[in-house]
Amino acid sequence: MVPPEAAGARADRFLADAIGSLSRSRVKALIEAGHATRDGAPMTDPSESVRAGARYVVTIPPAVPATPQAQDIPLTILFEDADLIVLDKPAGLVVHPAPGNPDGTLVNALLAHAGDDLPGIGGEKRPGIVHRLDKDTSGVMVAAKTERAHRALSEAFAARDLDRAYLALVWGLPKEAQGEVSAPIGRHPGDRKRMAVAERGKPATTRYALQRAWGAAVALVECRLLTGRTHQIRVHMAHIGHPLVGDPVYLRRTPAAARLLPGATRDALLAFPRQALHAATLGFRHPVTGQALSFSSPLPADLAELIALLDGNGQ
Repeated sequence: MVPPEAAGARADRFLADAIGSLSRSRVKALIEAGHATRDGAPMTDPSESVRAGARYVVTIPPAVPATPQAQDIPLTILFEDADLIVLDKPAGLVVHPAPGNPDGTLVNALLAHAGDDLPGIGGEKRPGIVHRLDKDTSGVMVAAKTERAHRALSEAFAARDLDRAYLALVWGLPKEAQGEVSAPIGRHPGDRKRMAVAERGKPATTRYALQRAWGAAVALVECRLLTGRTHQIRVHMAHIGHPLVGDPVYLRRTPAAARLLPGATRDALLAFPRQALHAATLGFRHPVTGQALSFSSPLPADLAELIALLDGNGQ
């Protein structure tokens, strides 16, 4: 029961203090996963203000095994040998197990696919996974199958000793056909789920090149990363006034450029359910043989359909 003097406090902070044995981040994750109620009604927003006299209940689910379990999830494999796997990740597939996504992830799929050939996966820096794509970003990824390959690939990604290009569908037409965005990125001061250009953030640089444009309404750009910050392309493109189509985090309002499109096309782009971002190419040297490898992935069907609509060829 919330005492009058606590009214207005942030829910996850109040509950963590009241429980005493759980961190605020743990309470926040439990709320987001649907394990908390207010006066019997489910809670979903850990930042909501608590109400005097309200009754809050947090249920702690049973512990699950620390090691992710193998799950038979279909994968599109582009290349595989004794040392590594290159795959085409679909949008919607989470890379790592985490609160809210304890299974059904790429890690679970790789454990089933590679079996004993995949290194054991423990903490945040799990052997096997050397880079990430956001859940709703599609495209080429590589995973190591041996400790040696994992170490060498991790070093290559850290040094940016590879060739990696993304395709992004953005609102508006950049003033320059090619450009570079250098702006530090850190956590958003008011929303920990978001990143933002921040004076005290980590250095971040993205290069972009215009591939196609539909008037001044929408553009397809190729982006290359000189650094590897969380949500980097999404943050940088929004920062220069060209947020990604469908971005649920950094597209905060209907863009003015949307008014330049025909009604049906405009509606389809505004309703697109994920950020229009695709990891199109990935090139690197094999971590054991040194052979130069390069892989590409075509645009997935949902993005291809948007482009067909923009071209006037869609349904």
